[in-house]
Amino acid sequence: MRHGKKFNHLGRTASHRKAMLSNMASSLIVHKRVSTTVAKAKALRKYVEPLLTKAKSDTTHSRRTVFAYLQDKESVKELFDEVSTKIANRPGGYTRIIKTGYRLGDNAEMCVIELVDYNEDMLSTSGDTATGAKRTRRRGGKKKSDETTAAAPAAAATETPAATEATEAPEATDAPAESNDKTEDTKDAQ
Repeated sequence: MRHGKKFNHLGRTASHRKAMLSNMASSLIVHKRVSTTVAKAKALRKYVEPLLTKAKSDTTHSRRTVFAYLQDKESVKELFDEVSTKIANRPGGYTRIIKTGYRLGDNAEMCVIELVDYNEDMLSTSGDTATGAKRTRRRGGKKKSDETTAAAPAAAATETPAATEATEAPEATDAPAESNDKTEDTKDAQ
């Protein structure tokens, strides 16, 4: 039964889980994306999003509160100086989880968790589709049919020598087959 199970324990003790989430949150803030399992990414999202909201108000109290969670001065400095200015207008949803497949060793579902405002590929593709011209694919039916009709006589010319070789090959195999029949006849006679 799962009574009172409010969050995923991730198969770790409380101190190990706290240290792991703190390290992963620091890595996410410094590197802007982390590759991990889906379960850890969902736990990390619940851990780091309140810290990002807290970082919007740059006060001594909020810095100390965030430091109590992260335990890393460099990541706290990065969070309050660089990340908080970029996420200032976003009302939540600071992270994105992108599933990447399954791990080879244990088949665990893997993903990349990243800060939404720092993925240039996603930001540029969403902007390009809105402003760029609509692209269509063209059928190449006429061109291919012309090429195949021109290639058909050439293919027929190459098939005729192959057909003569194919007719010669069975004749060569018939001779050993007759010799096998003779050996069987001699065995029957004995």
